[in-house]
Amino acid sequence: MSQPVAIITGASSGIGEAAARALSSTGYRVVLAARRKERLISLAAKIRERGGEALVIPTDLRELDQIQRLVESTLQAYNRIDVLVNSAGYGKLVWLDEQTQADIQDQLQVNLVGAIQITREVLPWMIAQEGGHIIQIASIASWVGLPTYSIYAATKFGLRGFLEGLRRELRGTGITVSGIFPGAVDTEFDQHAGVHWKTTRVTPDWLLLTSDDVANQILKVIKKKKNNVLIPGIMRLAVWVNAIFPGTVGWLTAKYFYRKEGKTVAWRDAGE
Repeated sequence: MSQPVAIITGASSGIGEAAARALSSTGYRVVLAARRKERLISLAAKIRERGGEALVIPTDLRELDQIQRLVESTLQAYNRIDVLVNSAGYGKLVWLDEQTQADIQDQLQVNLVGAIQITREVLPWMIAQEGGHIIQIASIASWVGLPTYSIYAATKFGLRGFLEGLRRELRGTGITVSGIFPGAVDTEFDQHAGVHWKTTRVTPDWLLLTSDDVANQILKVIKKKKNNVLIPGIMRLAVWVNAIFPGTVGWLTAKYFYRKEGKTVAWRDAGE
């Protein structure tokens, strides 16, 4: 029972799934949370085959009672929570007037409110333990807003502010608060984003991260107790340029994202 325990939201695919596998391989007992129960069961079986321990708790972060049940069930099973990895999130990447009320509400609820609520639920236990680690998987969209990313960026900018304030609140408690801000990651994200781009991938391959890249960064962040990490490293340049030359970035993105016949297209497809 001395093995550390990690709760991972969004564990049914992508970064969350990779994080669960990575943490399990380093000795963590992992609690798998997401809406897709079948995928969680499959992942748990694979983890157990490799000698790990996994607990499946289907959870919808839009529902506070389910978040509370997730934390309570974890404590009943293991009586401790050492790491929380908030990986759940999605984006609807269309123009604001194309966003439905449900699109807006769900992005705010899952990406921002749900992350805040689950953090609030685990905090009393981490404080009592005098230690713990809260890790939020955010996005480069926490620093740079782009057309069609307005709602998604609002949730991610909000997370960055939340993490900064929380980190200062918890100073001296032994709890580490970390934000990981990836650029584009090759996951199922685009399948649910609703974009109308004719090109399915607008990020060069050499800049595209894998879920395992992010999972490995999670392990490094836990080991070194880092605060904020932007990956790949070149993204720090993008943040700097956006902060110093916002007008230039706005001009460039206006050329890259715009409407054609009512659809969002990338500039490279404008002539097609």
